[in-house]
Amino acid sequence: MNEKQSLIDTHAHIYYKDYEGDFEAMLERAREAGVEAILVVGTDLDSSRASVALAEKYAQLYAAVGVHPHDAAEVTEDVVKAIRELALSSEKVVAIGEIGLDFYRDRSPRDVQEQVFRRFLQLADELGKPVIIHDRDAHGRILSILREEKVRQGVLHCFSGDAAMAAEVIAMGFHISIPGTVTYPGSQALHDVVRATGIEHLLVETDCPYLTPVPFRGKRNEPAHVALAAGRVAELKGLTMEDVARITTKNAGDLFGIRLWDQSAKIAYRIRNSLYLNITNRCSNRCTFCAKFDDFTVKGHNLLLQREPDFDEVMAAIGQPAAEIAEVVFCGYGESLIRLDLVKQVAAALKQRGYSIRINTDGQANLVHGRNILPELSGLVDCVSVSLNAPDAETYLRICKTPFGVAGFQGVCDFICQAGQYIPQVVASAVTLPGVDVAACRRLAEELGAVFRQREYEELG
Repeated sequence: MNEKQSLIDTHAHIYYKDYEGDFEAMLERAREAGVEAILVVGTDLDSSRASVALAEKYAQLYAAVGVHPHDAAEVTEDVVKAIRELALSSEKVVAIGEIGLDFYRDRSPRDVQEQVFRRFLQLADELGKPVIIHDRDAHGRILSILREEKVRQGVLHCFSGDAAMAAEVIAMGFHISIPGTVTYPGSQALHDVVRATGIEHLLVETDCPYLTPVPFRGKRNEPAHVALAAGRVAELKGLTMEDVARITTKNAGDLFGIRLWDQSAKIAYRIRNSLYLNITNRCSNRCTFCAKFDDFTVKGHNLLLQREPDFDEVMAAIGQPAAEIAEVVFCGYGESLIRLDLVKQVAAALKQRGYSIRINTDGQANLVHGRNILPELSGLVDCVSVSLNAPDAETYLRICKTPFGVAGFQGVCDFICQAGQYIPQVVASAVTLPGVDVAACRRLAEELGAVFRQREYEELG
């Protein structure tokens, strides 16, 4: 199965004269690079009008309207009224921005910048639109004002803070956007932020015509180059380019309502070089940390099945996996071993093709089926990864909500202990949750004869 790459450049200023000579060709280069949508961001009243006009003319363009902090001193209530009217003039206007604070150039007095910033935040709240924030050398005031105004949706574009600031704004409900500077060898601080931040909170942008990425640095930037930023993010996150494109496109869609990502339920889906199989949404546990209770997507894939697939449907979804697929993993938003017969049937077919098979499980299959099912997986499964998640029965019952009571934890431990007799590799994992002693989980896993893996909370796949 091959995946189409779709990207959104979430911040571009393509109304400048820089693009007059090759505007159409520029858009075509963007399409060829997989950029299917471009958010054109205004910085004053005239450019906001130009952004809306372009969005109305071209299907792949969307608009944001606002006034850059450089021009805050020129903002009157009439200007705010005009921006409001622009925001309501077209469905293609998806955000209020570029707004914010710039304490580097100080082209407008700082107190005036703050007043205007608050006014536009209030306008965005009134209109129910996200904000696109410019922050240069004003991290502390940006954070304070966002907290005071109780803003809950938006993006800090061309993010220049550290990982701690990224975590704080994400906790508020914001995304952070990564520009072409991520390709610069000297951008170590930004690299650290990308590594530390969950991909579900990242967007990519060009800020063109500025901040041209390597290897075109020194030349005019354009939307096609957002693929270079996305590619560097992929390297830093240990993901594929397709992963980053899919996830950041979904992120932008969730924030701005630009729906380009494939929202159909996935039976087979790819992350990195693994092919995952989603065959049921049923589960024997109801874990308190499970993301599906908030969002049935993982790494940009929708896993909410309308019905459970049969063998033929699973094999059709698999198709001919790409040559670089390293393993096939039974793992969706449900417990695959509830459908034991289907697992065995599909695994047998894939083993004949030479694929390595892994099963991610909650380890309660023996309790579910009332027998030891591990011998039935012998020769079909190369690795089983069991969610241990707690070092004791009380903690396990509290966070995993097993229907088997205290017997549930013992059932998981027995499953891990017995699995090594039938399956070559046995892994026990625990999620880094408050109140869970991960070190104790590691000791228990090793006592049970398993390799231990620590999983970060909210970092799926």
